[in-house]
Amino acid sequence: MESSIAVRRLSALAQTSRLSVFRLLVKAGTTGLAAGDIAKTLGIPANTLSTQLNILSVAGLITSRREGRNVIYSAEFEAMGELMVYLVEDCCQGHESVCQPLADATDRVAACY
Repeated sequence: MESSIAVRRLSALAQTSRLSVFRLLVKAGTTGLAAGDIAKTLGIPANTLSTQLNILSVAGLITSRREGRNVIYSAEFEAMGELMVYLVEDCCQGHESVCQPLADATDRVAACY
């Protein structure tokens, strides 16, 4: 991953509402959520949410699809995974204990599947 892409994605997540939206969409899985449900769940006004969703979309962290009258938003799991790998790909540098918390978290995530 190019560092400019990583910076764009990290910048998109570096705001409380956008981070909350992204985490909610991660929890929703591939099914995603309608914009109205996101706004209602997080208590974000529709016009503010629209801006936040656009920023996350431009960063490649979420996708949208139309289902009837609703726009459904989903986390882009591949993009999230690429960013996570980019952030830790040089982890440890021979010091296994440094990355042990990351390995433990990965094991917990894998247990969900």
